[in-house]
Amino acid sequence: MDLGTAFDAAVARQPHALALVDGDIRRDFIAWQDDIRRAAGGLSAQGLSRGDRLVCVMANRYEMATLYWACQILAAVFTPFNWRATSDDIAFVLDDADPRLIAFDDAADEAVEAALAGNEISEDVLVSVGDDLPGTNFSDLLNAAPLAGPVGATDDEICLMLYTSGTTGQPKGVPRSHRAERTAAASVIAHLRYQFGDSALGVMPLFHTMGIRILLCSTMINGALINMRGFNAVEALRLVEAEKVNTLFLVPTMFHDMLAQESFPGTDVSSVRNVAYAGMSMTSELERRCVEQLQPEIFANYYGSSEIFTFAVCDHLDKKPGAAGWPGINQMIRVVRADTDGKATPDEVLAPNEIGEVISTMQGPEAFTGYWNRPDADAKAIRGGWYFTGDLGYLDDDGELFLAGRIDDMIISGGENIHPEEVEDTLSDCELVSAAAVIGMPDERWGQKVVAFIEAASEKTTAEALDAFCTNSTLARFKRPRAYVFVEALPKSASGKLLRRHLRDGDYTISPNFESTL
Repeated sequence: MDLGTAFDAAVARQPHALALVDGDIRRDFIAWQDDIRRAAGGLSAQGLSRGDRLVCVMANRYEMATLYWACQILAAVFTPFNWRATSDDIAFVLDDADPRLIAFDDAADEAVEAALAGNEISEDVLVSVGDDLPGTNFSDLLNAAPLAGPVGATDDEICLMLYTSGTTGQPKGVPRSHRAERTAAASVIAHLRYQFGDSALGVMPLFHTMGIRILLCSTMINGALINMRGFNAVEALRLVEAEKVNTLFLVPTMFHDMLAQESFPGTDVSSVRNVAYAGMSMTSELERRCVEQLQPEIFANYYGSSEIFTFAVCDHLDKKPGAAGWPGINQMIRVVRADTDGKATPDEVLAPNEIGEVISTMQGPEAFTGYWNRPDADAKAIRGGWYFTGDLGYLDDDGELFLAGRIDDMIISGGENIHPEEVEDTLSDCELVSAAAVIGMPDERWGQKVVAFIEAASEKTTAEALDAFCTNSTLARFKRPRAYVFVEALPKSASGKLLRRHLRDGDYTISPNFESTL
């Protein structure tokens, strides 16, 4: 079943169930189906057809979600990209994806128009959302004659192309088939035990694998997607209460910010029965606070990627805090010798409790088949039928996975391997710390030294106090930070991921209220 037909199946099941909320816009399934079919008709008239890419650079909004489904109707390839990206990155994606149409909104218009400058691209390939922007206005698409139904893509045809965040170079296109996307959504529903009608907070960006997954899952279970055009903790809490949101599938930083709000104790979050996080590790302290303050029926860590959505899932964090869990349905993972030169093989399997690189089978139905126009990246990441994630981790004696950071982030100090997330987890237990990030920096004696970047939680926060805390903790003494930098805010991506490279490059603002020791 192609995804366009999957949407029609949801409409047939519960046509008048609420499907989408975006500010004042409210659509049930049958009304949204009409909008989607009209948008598909308008896009078809502009030349979008089977296999063509539509690059979409927008903040989360009704129009973006509608364009996603319209592409599924046409068997076209929805290709979203970060609306906060630079014009150079957008220009790269436009050149790399070779799109038939380009859609953007007033949140991204300056960057998109700068990316288009100098290119001989006519306005008839542009679709815009906002006043006085070039190209066909989205509202005009809704005046088109609606298509009768999906053109009917095959399982193996590409329906989506995500671009990785590009934290280590230019973004890489990740083509995803109808089978892979449909299976990934069903996998989330099964693993997290979503129920028909469960509503979701749609704040994860729709250019991110989690955002698209939430959109697709909501439709498959006839649940409402409660859209947010950008994350704001106060507004997120208001929407949870007002719309009686049932599921929160977010990155840890979003949970941290919501629980930290003064309005949280007075907000009714009793509708939330299902909480899951992904995208990065959650500290044990934040896990504890989520359980105590949100009191969900289900609380899970979901580990996956754009390339293969599900690697492992842990829904018993009360028993194993921090665990990524057992391999998902139809999934196999291994931990093998870690290297940075791409020479390790899938057969170099490590014993339990040894840290190495996590790899995943490419045989599963959620897997991609390779990067877009990047045979070099394929050669590095895909070896012997296994996908090398670049993540460090180990399997415990029960066969459950624990993650230990990225290979590129591992610190080697005095010949010892130090994993930043272990140090960050210790620092997060200190009441003087609001947030922490750890990197390795060059050191003449040790090769690298551990440096902690801190968002302070108190006026009493000092480097001396934090060093005393680490010294008295269970953290090995050689792993404790040798320098502290107090910053206004840790750099994060639009999806909430910590951007360590910004710290390495000096791209941060030092807080003048605290004395750094770097």
